[in-house]
Amino acid sequence: MQFSVIFVLMTLATYISDLLYRYECVIVPNFGGFVTNEISAKVNHFTHTFYAPSKQLTFNANLQNNDGLLANYIASSENISYSKALDNIYKEVESWEQLLKNEVLSIENIGTFSINTNGNYIFEPANTINYLTSSFGLNSYNSPAIKRIEYKQKVKQLETIAPVLPTKESARKTPAFIKYAASAAILFALGTLGWNEYQKIEYNNLVAEAQQQQQQLEKTIQEATFVIANPLPAITLNVTKQTYNYHIIAGAFREPINAEKKLNELVEKGYNAKILGVNKWNLTQVSYASSNSKNEAINTLNNIKRTISKDAWLLVKEY
Repeated sequence: MQFSVIFVLMTLATYISDLLYRYECVIVPNFGGFVTNEISAKVNHFTHTFYAPSKQLTFNANLQNNDGLLANYIASSENISYSKALDNIYKEVESWEQLLKNEVLSIENIGTFSINTNGNYIFEPANTINYLTSSFGLNSYNSPAIKRIEYKQKVKQLETIAPVLPTKESARKTPAFIKYAASAAILFALGTLGWNEYQKIEYNNLVAEAQQQQQQLEKTIQEATFVIANPLPAITLNVTKQTYNYHIIAGAFREPINAEKKLNELVEKGYNAKILGVNKWNLTQVSYASSNSKNEAINTLNNIKRTISKDAWLLVKEY
């Protein structure tokens, strides 16, 4: 069964085409939606054709709900009401469906529609227009293949056929000063190499002599015997760590650096201050002074409270 092709030249096709430049989807109510997908540039290696980036146009028959885009655009372009524009779309869609029962429908700059045996639309997009605005003016380009291999082979053949060799005549025409300069350069290079070789030999001789002297010294030390007639008696030192049981506390600090600052401050004032360590609350304790005498420690504490700080207190623990 053959179908004739009916071209739709009315403005609805023009409006759809205009919107496809700006939007990725244009829905024709009660008919379907035209969807564009951007594709990058490509090359056909068989035809040597370059294609610019473009928008690939597809059709989705499930997108039939009116989103208002096409109707609003027609209304504003033709200066008619929205409802009037929507009625015109519905009428045009009805005429498309009637034509598709027996004909192939071709929408200008969009593509062609036909119906298969299952009653579904078959859409073939038109390739005459590129809806990607960034590729405006970029058409496909065909370039002949570059035969680099053949050119390379030709160059090799020419080199084989006609090699470049020096002639006796060209050798005779060499200026004399060039010969003298070349001879001088050769002599200078040989002299430099000879001097470097001489320095290298002298250095190796010095190193070998130093190594020999070092070995002789080590041998002499190993053979020597040291005898001490009257060795000194061994001395045993009993050193005991001084600990104290009573400590006047100046403060306990969370940060160790603050404890160091407090210690330096008390030492400058003449106190025999020290850091006692970290207590069970993870605080670093600093003392004004320490003593093994309870009475001495209490007297010192009372004096500090009267003159220095009322916050001082007595810690009874061996440190």
